[in-house]
Amino acid sequence: MHIGKTLTNYIIETQRGIEGATGEFTGLLNDIATACKKIASLVDKGDLIGVLGAAGSENVQGEEQKKMDIITNEVFIEALENNGHVAGLASEEMEDVYNLAAGKPRGGYMVTFDPLDGSSNMDVNVSVGTIFSILKAPKGVENPSAEDFMQPGTTQVAAGYCLYGPSSIMVITTGQGVKMFTLDRDMGEFIMTRDDVKIPEDTQEFAINASNSRHWEAPVKRYIDECLAGKEGARGKDFNMRWVASMVAEVHRILTRGGIFMYPIDEKTRKAGKEGKLRLMYEANPMSFIVEQAGGASTTGRERILDIQPKELHQRVPVVLGSKNEVELVTRYHSE
Repeated sequence: MHIGKTLTNYIIETQRGIEGATGEFTGLLNDIATACKKIASLVDKGDLIGVLGAAGSENVQGEEQKKMDIITNEVFIEALENNGHVAGLASEEMEDVYNLAAGKPRGGYMVTFDPLDGSSNMDVNVSVGTIFSILKAPKGVENPSAEDFMQPGTTQVAAGYCLYGPSSIMVITTGQGVKMFTLDRDMGEFIMTRDDVKIPEDTQEFAINASNSRHWEAPVKRYIDECLAGKEGARGKDFNMRWVASMVAEVHRILTRGGIFMYPIDEKTRKAGKEGKLRLMYEANPMSFIVEQAGGASTTGRERILDIQPKELHQRVPVVLGSKNEVELVTRYHSE
C-alpha cells in the first residue's frame, strides 16, 4: 500500500516557496480537487444514479451533450464560485465567460476547464477525465471578459487533469515538473504516487483517428505510413497504434510510458470551417503545459501550441504532442 504526501500537503509546501503567497492559490487547487472528487463519485456510480446517455441538448459548438457534461459543469462551478479564489470561469460547455454573482467574493485567478473530456466513453465504461487551466486575473477587474482570458499558454499559472478510470488520478503542474496523485477513496484524499514524471523522448506507439486518413495532409500521411511500414520501412522499427477517443486517457498513457498523440488539421476539418478539432483554452494549452513540463513537446505541426495568441474563447487548433523526438519529426515533416 502506497502511503505518501497528500495533495493538500504538496500544495502547502509549494506555496511556502513562493514569496508573498497568500494561500489563495492553495485554496483554489483544493477547490478543484473537491470538484474532481465529486465527479469521480458520479462517474463511479454511472447508471446506478441515471447519469449515462444523452441530455437532449447541444453545447456552444453544436455537439450533442451527455447528461454528465451538464452535471459535471455545474459541479465544477459550484466548487469554485463560493470561496473567493477566482474572478471568473470559462468552460467548454458554456458560450460565454461565467461571471460570479454580485456579492460573491472575488479572487486573483481565472480558470478554464473541460468538465468531462471524452464523456461519450462513459456509456461504454471507458476512462474519461476533467481538464483545467489556471490563469492570473487582471487586477481590479471584478467581472473578467472573454478578452481577459485571451492569454497564451505560456502565461498559465498551473494546469492539470483528473483521470477517472480503474483509479482516479490527479495530474498537476505549476511549472515545476509534473506530479501524479491517486485518490484514496477510504481516506478521501489524493495521495502522491509519482513525482517528477518524465516522458521518454523516443516511442514506438502512436495515437490517431485512422478513420480520417483519407483527409490527412501529406506530412501526417508520410509519418503514419512510415510507422505502419515497421521494421521493413524507413524507421526500422515496429509501432503500435492506440486510440481511446479521450484526450485525458491518451495523454495519461503518454505520461506513463511515452507515445505520440495526433489530432491534426485535415481537409475535412477545413471544409467545416474549423482550424482544428481540439479547443486551445480548455484542452490544448493545459495538456501542452503538462507534456512540456514532463520533457515532451507539443505543436500544431507548424508551431508551438503554448506560443499561440488566442483569438476567441472556443478557438480550435490541431494538436501533435508527446515524446519529444517523434513530435519534432512530425513538425519537421510539416516544415518541409
